[in-house]
Amino acid sequence: MSGANFILLINLAVAGLLAASFMAVSFHDAGRAPARWLASGYVLGMAYSAIEFSIPVFSDARLPVVTAFAVFLGATIAFNGGLARKYGVAPPWTPMLFFLAVTTIAVYFVQDLPRQSLTRMMVYQLPYAAMQFTGLGIVWQSRQGRGRLDLILMALLAASGLQFASKPFIAHALGGWGANPQAYLQSSYALVSQSLGTVFALALALLMLAILVRDVLAEVTSKSEVDTLSGLLNRGGFTRHAELAVHDATRLGAPVAMVIADLDHFKSVNDSFGHASGDRVIETFAGLLREAAEGHHVVGRIGGEEFAIILTGANLAAARLFAEGIRHAFGASPVNGLPPDTRCTSSFGIAELHMGEGFSDLMRRADEALYLAKNAGRDCVRVSTGPADGLAVVRIGQARISGRG
Repeated sequence: MSGANFILLINLAVAGLLAASFMAVSFHDAGRAPARWLASGYVLGMAYSAIEFSIPVFSDARLPVVTAFAVFLGATIAFNGGLARKYGVAPPWTPMLFFLAVTTIAVYFVQDLPRQSLTRMMVYQLPYAAMQFTGLGIVWQSRQGRGRLDLILMALLAASGLQFASKPFIAHALGGWGANPQAYLQSSYALVSQSLGTVFALALALLMLAILVRDVLAEVTSKSEVDTLSGLLNRGGFTRHAELAVHDATRLGAPVAMVIADLDHFKSVNDSFGHASGDRVIETFAGLLREAAEGHHVVGRIGGEEFAIILTGANLAAARLFAEGIRHAFGASPVNGLPPDTRCTSSFGIAELHMGEGFSDLMRRADEALYLAKNAGRDCVRVSTGPADGLAVVRIGQARISGRG
């Protein structure tokens, strides 16, 4: 068995393993459509390897050669379909399938050219290069944020396209690709070509698997951080995202403020109207927060009836306007499940990050300001202007204890 034959068998096995891997990923919602297209591409890759391996048994190899070309080009088109689904780009099915038909016809007719003709070699290889660059264009067009793995994918697609474009010249330098299709697998070029194909196919597949698994893990993490009732971040999710926001604001020297809100007399709502009505109250308040907070703000439900918001780029005055707006809107909003004339209120505590403080300091001061709002009769907004404000909370607490005596 020649070296090229051995590489071809390896390609067949690897394509099967990769197809199975993508199908396994496709069982998860986050990777279903992209992974299925990628799996179908590697199934076609298996078919291509099988056809290539069988070519020596044909006395007239024109049809199997053209079929192998069409199947492999179809595999790259399916791969591009998976890329498009992954990156949220409309798959260019019509132009790609038209290109498949035209180039397959061209490959059929160039079989009449001399075997070592550069034109013949280029007609066979350049369509593969074109599909790799099409894949690059799909990732480039995506409006999704591109991370390091996505940039590496773009570089790898470009390199793969260039290796296909260079193959006619590699074949010429190595003495051609065999005197006839049956002799192809015995040529030095076949060994180089199949080896390059294995390296790039495996690299692209492993990178795409890493990207899809990354997305699946991100989706799982996102779901674990979301409070199902309010649709906002839960306490753990809020803390993680808020710490990052505070860190970024500190690094950039931008203002950042925290608002903590508490629904007034929420227990009496549950006791008087039932927990279903209490759930509607939470949903109503969460909806107001979601509408008022811009995309770069962090909003979470950090307790039963307690909410927190990190306002990046906002100072104390802007945070107070935000809180007052929510307070007035909530107080005027009817809630499904409550009597038409029943309105709910909320209390707010606000703090702005000071130099030398961290997230925990900011949250503590906002919570202290909320405590002041509750002691002021609720349905109001109180602010912490600096770290010394905590003393006021201590004094109020001491006064309340003394009053009980």
